[in-house]
Parts: sequence; C-alpha cells; structure tokens
Amino acid sequence: MRFEIMRLDEVDGTPVDSTVVDAASVNRIVQQAAAIGQRLWIRPAETTVS
Repeated sequence: MRFEIMRLDEVDGTPVDSTVVDAASVNRIVQQAAAIGQRLWIRPAETTVS
C-alpha cells in the first residue's frame, strides 16, 4: 500500500509539499517529523486502475 504524506505549514496548516511513499517508509518519515516538530497529514494514496 502507498501513502501520500503532506508536510503542513506551521502557521496555517495548509499543505506545503507532498510525496507518495510505500508503507515501509511511513514510520521513518513520521519519526523524522516528530524529532523536529513538523506537522504531517498522511492518507492512502490515490490508485489508478488500468
């Protein structure tokens, strides 16, 4: 499963940038964000059916 992780603005909480990662990377990114007090929004990534 893949997740979209959006970094949020510290002042108003609007998304600043985003990346799509696999489930194994989510924990590492969350730990890094927690260490510096960064706010994240994590949701399942959109999947396209072909």
